Parts: sequence; C-alpha cells; structure tokens
Amino acid sequence: MAGSVSSLHVTKAEGRRFPLISEADVETESNFMCHKEPKWQAKSESSALKKTDACVPLRTLKTPPPSTASKSMDQKDENLIIEVPENITKYPFTITKGQIDPTAADFCHFKQSFTLCWGSVLDALQALTKVLRDFAVPLAKVSGERLVDFCHSWGAGWRKAPSAITLLSVLENREEVSDLVSRPGQRYKGEGGVEAAAILIQSCWRRYSAKTAYRRLCRCNRAARTIAASWWRHAQRCRVKKALQARRFRQLENHRRRAQHLAANWKHIQSSKRTIIHIPSLGFSQSQRLKLRSYDILQNTQISRLCDVRDENVEVIYVCSLHLGEDILQYYSSLLSCDGATDGADTRNTQASLCKRRFIILTPEAVDYFPTHNMCLSTLLKYSPRTLKRIKHLIQGKQAYMVGGVSHMDDLAVADELDVPILGPEPAVSQLYNTKSGGRRIFAVAEVDVPPGQADIYSLNQLHETLAELMTQNINMQRWLFKMNLQHGGRVTAYCDVCHLGCYKWALQRYHRYGPDLWGSEWIQETVLLRYLDEIPEWLAHYAQPAKTSSYPSWSCFLKTFLRQGGVVEAYPPSESVTYLTVDMLLEPGGEVTMLSCGDQLHGSCQLEVIGSTVPQTSVHPDALHSICVRVGRACLQHLIVGYVSVGLATYMDNHTKEQKVWVIDLAVGYSDQLAMTQMLLMVTGGSLNWQTGCLEIQMPIGRKCCEHQAAVKDPVVSCFAVIGSHLFHSNLSMLYHNTFLKTCKLHGIGFNKKQKQGTVFAFYDRSERRSIGMITVSEDLQGALVTFAQNLSVIHQQISSSKMQGETNFKVMKNIEDVLQVIFQNKNHLRDKPAA
Repeated sequence: MAGSVSSLHVTKAEGRRFPLISEADVETESNFMCHKEPKWQAKSESSALKKTDACVPLRTLKTPPPSTASKSMDQKDENLIIEVPENITKYPFTITKGQIDPTAADFCHFKQSFTLCWGSVLDALQALTKVLRDFAVPLAKVSGERLVDFCHSWGAGWRKAPSAITLLSVLENREEVSDLVSRPGQRYKGEGGVEAAAILIQSCWRRYSAKTAYRRLCRCNRAARTIAASWWRHAQRCRVKKALQARRFRQLENHRRRAQHLAANWKHIQSSKRTIIHIPSLGFSQSQRLKLRSYDILQNTQISRLCDVRDENVEVIYVCSLHLGEDILQYYSSLLSCDGATDGADTRNTQASLCKRRFIILTPEAVDYFPTHNMCLSTLLKYSPRTLKRIKHLIQGKQAYMVGGVSHMDDLAVADELDVPILGPEPAVSQLYNTKSGGRRIFAVAEVDVPPGQADIYSLNQLHETLAELMTQNINMQRWLFKMNLQHGGRVTAYCDVCHLGCYKWALQRYHRYGPDLWGSEWIQETVLLRYLDEIPEWLAHYAQPAKTSSYPSWSCFLKTFLRQGGVVEAYPPSESVTYLTVDMLLEPGGEVTMLSCGDQLHGSCQLEVIGSTVPQTSVHPDALHSICVRVGRACLQHLIVGYVSVGLATYMDNHTKEQKVWVIDLAVGYSDQLAMTQMLLMVTGGSLNWQTGCLEIQMPIGRKCCEHQAAVKDPVVSCFAVIGSHLFHSNLSMLYHNTFLKTCKLHGIGFNKKQKQGTVFAFYDRSERRSIGMITVSEDLQGALVTFAQNLSVIHQQISSSKMQGETNFKVMKNIEDVLQVIFQNKNHLRDKPAA
C-alpha cells in the first residue's frame, strides 16, 4: 500500500469511532507498545518474527500528537470520524478443506494488515486449520478481526492449547461448521481419521476387557466371601448343634437319674412334707402354638392346681403364664382358705393363714420380653433367671418335684436347672404316644375295645383304601370320623355320613343276602370294596365336613393338614344316644395306677368339642370302668409313661344285642383341665371321690350344741353331684371386672353355701380379656346340678347381653343338658337291671 494512504483498524466492539492514522504513526506506536513472548511457538517461524509476534491489534492504539510538519495538514481532518457497521468484517478470508491459499487476495490483505503480530496469528491459524482438516470441513470463513482478538486473549492468559469449539468461534459460518463437527463419526472422515478410529476401538476394547475382568474378579471375590461366610455359619451351626445335643443329652441323663430316685422313694415322698412345682405348660409344636388364640390364657386354665394345698403336707409353687390382678389373687386366697371348714371362725382363720403360707404364684419375667411369640410356659421359665433363682430359694432343703403339662424339651432344661425330678414321661415318649395314632397303639397292648379304625394315615390313596376296607368290614357303621394326630379338643376332627354314599344301599342289600356269617369272606367283599373305592373320593369331596368350621372352613383345608400331620380313621358309635367319658389317672412312679377323676362329658355347639363334664360319671359301672382304666394304665407303664394321663371313652347301647358297649377312643398324656377343676371341687366341698361306689362323698355338718355326749357324733356323709365347666366363653364378659361380676352373681343368688356345701364356684383365668371362666355347680342330685348350671349360664348371659349385642358364646347348652339327663336316666335303668360282671 502507498505510504500516503490512511488505514483503519477496528476494535472488538466494532462500530466505535476512531481517527484516521498514517502508516508512519503505526510504526511509531508499534515501537511504543510492549512486546510479549507467546506461550507456545511454531517451529517454522523465523527468529525475527518471534520478536514481534506479540503485538496487540491496532484497534487499541491512540493517535499520537502531530508533528510540526504535518500539523497544518491534520487540522483539517482532526474531527473526522468513520462509522463502521457492527456486522461487517474488513478482513475475511476462507479456508478450503483445511488449507489456506497464500496467494488469495483476501488472505494477503489480511496478512499485510496484521504483519506486526503475525507470529501469534500464524499459531492460531495452524491450530484452526488442523481442526478443520481433522473434521474434514470443506469450507470455513474466517473473520480476521475475531482471529486477531482471539490471538491477543490467547497470548495474554491461555496456558493450554484451545479447544476446537473455542477455535471455531472465529468463523463467520461457525454454526454450520459446529453442526458438522458435532456430527457423530465426522472426526474419522478427516486427516488421520483411520488412525483415530483404530485408537478409539482399541481403547474401547481394552476398557471392555478390563471392565469384564474386573467384574469377573468382583464376582469371584463375592462368591468366595459368600462361600466362606456360609461355611463359617455352617461350622458354627454344627458346633452349636453339637453343644445343644450334648446339653440335652446331659439333661436327659440327669432326668432319668432323678426319675429313678423319685420312683424308689415315691411312697416316702407322698407321706411326708413336699413341694409341688406346677408348670401348666402346653408344649405344642410351633405351628400349633401360633394358630391358637389367647395362648397364654389357655395355659392358665389349670390355675385350680393350687387346690393341691388341701393336703396339709403339700406346698404349691404355681408358675403362671401371665400377670394376675389383685382381685384374682384375693379371690383364690379366700377360696383356698375355706377348705370346706365351717366349724368356727378360729378354725377358718388358722387354715386361711396356713394356706396363704403354703402356696405362691410366680410369673416369669420373660412373659414381658416375648408377649406375642406364643412360647410355652417352660420356655418362658427357662429364659427367666430371676424366677428360677427364687424357686431355688423356695425349695432349698425340701423334697420337691415338678408337674408339667404337655411335655416339651424345655421341661428337662428347667428341671435340670432346679435339680428336681419331673412327675411325667420323657418328652420324646410323650410326643410319641400323645397322639391319636399313639393312643391306638397303647389300646392294642391293653387289649381293650376300640372303635373300628386305622392309625397312621399319611397319604390320600392310603386314606381311600383304608376307608373302603373299613366300611366294607363294618357295613353297619353310619358315620366315620377323621382325627388328626396332633389335635387339641374336637376342633381338628371331621366326619362323613355313609348315607350319602351312592352304592351304600346296594352294598347293604348284598350284606343282607349273604348274612353276617358269609360276609367275612374276601370274595364276597371284593365287589363292594372296588365299588367303594370308585365312589369314596367324590363322596368325601362333597359330604365330608370339619366338626368346627371356625378352625377349618372346608374339607379340602382340613385334608391338607390331616395328611401333613397324619391321623386316624375311626367309626362313630352306631347309636343315636352316645355318652362320652373322661377318666384322669395317676401312673405312680412306683407302678401303681390310681383313678383321680371321672366325668361324663358336656359338649357345646360342636358335638365333638368338650366344654365341661358331670362328676362323678354315671354311665358305666364303676367296676367295669376301673378294670378298663387299670389295663390302659399298665400298658402305659410298660411304654415308660408315668405321671398324669387322661383316657377318653364312649359308651352306647348296641341295638342288636341290647348290651352296653364301652370303647376307648382317646389318650392324653398330661395334667387335664378336668382334673384341675376336680381338685377345686374337692377343695371347696371337703369331699372325696369313691371309685368303688362311683360317688362324690361329702360330709355334711349338722347343727348341734356343744355337749359332751354329742362330741363323738360324726357328720353324715352325703353323696353329691357336680357339673364342671372349664371352658365357658362369652365375649361380653370383658365388660365386667371380676369383683363386679361376683357381686352381680350374688345379687341373683348365684354363690356357694359353705354350710350346705352346695352352690356355685367360679374359676378366673386372666385380668385383661376376661372372656373365659370356669364354673362348678354342686347339688345333692345330678339333675339339680345340671339345672343350676344351665340357670346360671342363662342369668349371666341376660345380665351381660342385650338384644343388639348378644356376643359370641358357648353358654347355650340347655338342649345338650336335656339330652344328657335323658341319657343318664337310660344308663341308670340299665345299670339297675344288669350289674357289671
């Protein structure tokens, strides 16, 4: 350019006004500015260019003062200002395919305009062209001013090479170029794209391989840790299991040693002062315990065991499964103080103080720790060290033994901790024979009459085949019962009537055609047996039903549990009038069999569920009953069963022979609810049960004056009867506290007359729910006791119920009591006509 032509330099903020300057002024100003070394330099530049490439753009230069020679000429243009539009670039040039054409006019013009700072511009151009070549950009339009500004900022503060996005900011078509650069895979279309793609693939593969190997290593480490932890737990479990087995074996050996000592000294212990530790534990399986509602209250229904203190040589330690209220404790203290004594206040006070000193009720502290786990009482006591320590202190230096309930392994642990014998069998023996199948094995050894049936049923085919065979052999049986092995009461019993079987009439015709003598032949029964096998599955599916639908709503639900637990199939007595009995016996360790209680059962709404009994029984002759019970007791002793057992019997009149038959149907190993209530009956009446005569004998005091000639006169002995209800339930009873309940009963004449030794006595089990009670009515005749029992239930129901709130109850037993009276009357007439052999 000519030296006389003026040049214009535009700053970053384009559009500002600047005065025109000459090229000479530019040279002067360039010498005035500071020169800086760039952070990085291109190797191709010469040393002369490196010294001057730090020049800032001329957009920041000010006009120097005019010289004397040019002052007159510049005065004319002093105030001349040129407006530069903001969107106009003075020095644009293009880069095609990453290459700059050095001969292009626009590039030459740009280079000549920024010669002073060309070094830094050249570095930026090299970086920009490399980016454009790498991404195969076909055309890029560069703004010279932006490039110079970028070089100035880069040289002033950048320490690293700028990014591609920063370099693209100097382009006029940067949006198009940015879209192209950001397109996936564009980098591999440019210069060195194949090498870059290979490098990327290799790095991705190495990363994948390393990541896969790392994950495999992590899995192996986790697996190794899991295996090691599992093996450690298994080894620890085996060690604990072996330790528990060794401890239980040691406890069992100690139990056997103490049992031998108890058997050798039983007569001496029974005749001397002793302490009985009553633990009414129900050692059912965990599945059974979790299904039972109010399990802690159920374990306390034998609180009447306290009445063992009626023997002056007995002290009772009763372990309770729940906390009793003060009202219940005061009630039992008052009840145990009477002991049937009515001969004066001094005697009563003395006996009351003695009774209070001879019994104590303890509740294990573990009851508060496990309120919802439904643990048996022995387990709770095992985890109650303070209660165990107190029991040790109470029995120290005394003869003592433990009486449990349904046997459990923790009974041995408690007995070993207290170092006392257990009046009962080993848990394994108890669990083996305390089932329906185990009971039938005992009865077979005792050679007593049992209902036709089969034990140990565990599969559906076995059930069908056994039932068909039994029905063929006993064609006169009208109903068949299905009882689970592990059953509590009649809630897990089902039945099915033969009258619903389609081929039954046909089978009965064949039976009458051949007669009873020929019917025993297999070739005659085979046709009926095959016909039964075809129809029994459908017959059971449609007509079999559980006795209590609240426990099992349908036959299918019942059948699953029945086959899992196992059970028996038995015939129901072929009579419309059937009486069930329960006999409680003590199998003494010395080998003697003693009958303690016997009563005719009372049933509720469910025909097979027992809610009480009448004591003494009047259905079977005492001698015949004693003979049956002794045989069963001796069979139990042969199988190492000692302690308390209960035998269930059924009696009915045979329609063909017109003779009374007695079947033994049930065996329960353990202390029964009926025996506990019988102890309360004997406590309040001061009576005794005479099993030779089958009577409840009570001494009735006579009103007499204190005369010397009457001192030797004995009180007359009267035969009385009692009705016992140990499982009376009413949901509305919870509305009344026990004291209020007793006052309400007293207002309606419900109470016990200590002088006449007749009336009503209650048993309370808990203070929280208060829905279950026990009741005993005593009268001179059985009819009076039954009527009193029914009237009491009716009065109580009326007082705690309304028309809109009847509640759930089993109080409505009037119809059942009437049936019992009718059956008892028939049995009495039969016993008078034909005494037992």
